Amino acid sequence: MSKLPRISSREAIRALEKLGFEKVRQTGSHVILQLKTEAGTIGCVVPAHSELKIGTLSGILKQANVDSQDFIDQL
Repeated sequence: MSKLPRISSREAIRALEKLGFEKVRQTGSHVILQLKTEAGTIGCVVPAHSELKIGTLSGILKQANVDSQDFIDQL
């Protein structure tokens, strides 16, 4: 597993959008993204923070079923 960088929520959302996710809505400080696949819909929640902790980013990637290296390549 590649070491995840310390990035902002905007950078994380931009990278997830490059991977095909779409911003569905924002509730307070949480942005909800979805990706529609043949197997169903994958959703993830990104908190709108100036800097995401590594554990938080790791949890977002697990929710989104995204490999960390694929994510880093999109930054």
